[in-house]
Amino acid sequence: MYDHVGLKVKNVAASVKFYEAALAPLGIVVSNQNAEGAGFGPPGAPALWLNKADATGPGAHLAFSAKTQEAVRAFHAAGLKAGGKDNGAAGPRPDYGPDYYAAFLIDPDGNNVEAVCLKPSR
Repeated sequence: MYDHVGLKVKNVAASVKFYEAALAPLGIVVSNQNAEGAGFGPPGAPALWLNKADATGPGAHLAFSAKTQEAVRAFHAAGLKAGGKDNGAAGPRPDYGPDYYAAFLIDPDGNNVEAVCLKPSR
C-alpha cells in the first residue's frame, strides 16, 4: 500500500545493525548505505529509508509482512540480539484477527516495529 517510508535516526550504524538483523528473516536487505542513511527492501527495491537526523520524534509504527510464523519468531530474536527492545513476543493476537500472529520490537530510536504473519499455522 505504500511506495516507501522514511525514518529519522540518530545513529545510522546502530539503526542499520538493528534493521539488518531483524529484517533478514523477512527477506528484506540493505540495498544501499552511506554515512547519511540507508535503504532497505527486497533486493534492488528499497522502500524503507533511514535518514540521519539530530533529533527523532516520538516514534512511528512499522509493520512488515512475514511469510511464516517462524519468520516472525526469527525477526523478534534477531532484533533483540541487535539491540532492539521487546515490545511483545511472537504469538497469536486474536484481538487483531483470527490468524494474526505477530511480534513487536522497539528500535534504537523508539519506533515500534512489527512482523506479522496472517497465515494460520500448519
